Amino acid sequence: MTSVTQPAATPEVISATGGAAAPEVRSRRFLSRAPKEAEAQDRGIISSMDWRRPGVRAAMRPIHVILLIILIIVGIGPLLWLAKSAITPTQDTLREPMALFPNGVDWTALSRAWSDPQVGIGTQFLNTLWVAVGSWGVQLLVATTGGYALAVLRPKYAKIVNGLVLGTLFVPAVVLLVPLYLIVLHPPVIGAPIINTFWAVWLPAGANAFNILLMTRFFNNLPREVFEAAKTDGAGPFRLFWSIVLPMSRPILGVVSVFAIINAWKDYLWPSLVLANPAVQPLSVRLPLIQPQIELDVFLAALAISTLIPIVLFLIFQGAFLRSAGLGGAVKG
Repeated sequence: MTSVTQPAATPEVISATGGAAAPEVRSRRFLSRAPKEAEAQDRGIISSMDWRRPGVRAAMRPIHVILLIILIIVGIGPLLWLAKSAITPTQDTLREPMALFPNGVDWTALSRAWSDPQVGIGTQFLNTLWVAVGSWGVQLLVATTGGYALAVLRPKYAKIVNGLVLGTLFVPAVVLLVPLYLIVLHPPVIGAPIINTFWAVWLPAGANAFNILLMTRFFNNLPREVFEAAKTDGAGPFRLFWSIVLPMSRPILGVVSVFAIINAWKDYLWPSLVLANPAVQPLSVRLPLIQPQIELDVFLAALAISTLIPIVLFLIFQGAFLRSAGLGGAVKG
């Protein structure tokens, strides 16, 4: 009696016919994906299997605590020392720089740094606010509109303009100082010089190729189905930009805002060239000029005051900007 051997059924046939071997095929597929998932989880110095061992956990936890303490000391230590020195007399800072108030606290340095006629950084503090806010507004306006035109509107010459903007990144900023100064001294449209005005800092700050490319790259990744749906509903270019693109771009707006404010707050070279009048100078220009004329504790108090705004801005807006869900609910899967 001859036996007839049946051909082995392929996984596709078994799964299509709903046979009993379909769970086995699915289990084999799961096992084939398991090494990849395990490999993705084990990327690091210590694998997930090693973390399950009590000895490894007991040894690594103190190392993590030590690394965290070192990070805090390196990152926050200078700021804490500056805050301590701002309310410490000069002699105590020079004799025992690391001591914690050996002869008490002296709050007069802060008041002198703010209102003393010889120092008077109150005016320069407000000037710095104006410089930072104006530079932020101009950079955001140019970056968003430029990125919107290159990435969303996409004219025929978009690639050429994008290449020209990218090419400006390879030009050293020092090379542009003299031509830019001559343009500010003799503006082509205005005619009158804008030296010793905030516009001399605001307008050149807008010509930031990095921000434009950053916005363009982000806008390119936005779902174009939303744009097409808005155009179908009758939205024009301005309505599309204001009501669709900007609300979806809150994360990148936060990044550009942080870069713009910090760079404007710490910039020294260009404001020192175009803002020679002390009445309009920011803190970055004024503080190096008054350092030889005042005591150390007053100067450190002025430095501490100048660091308040960047720290406060970071603490307030880092969650609202950098962790916002800009694309949440834009496209249904």
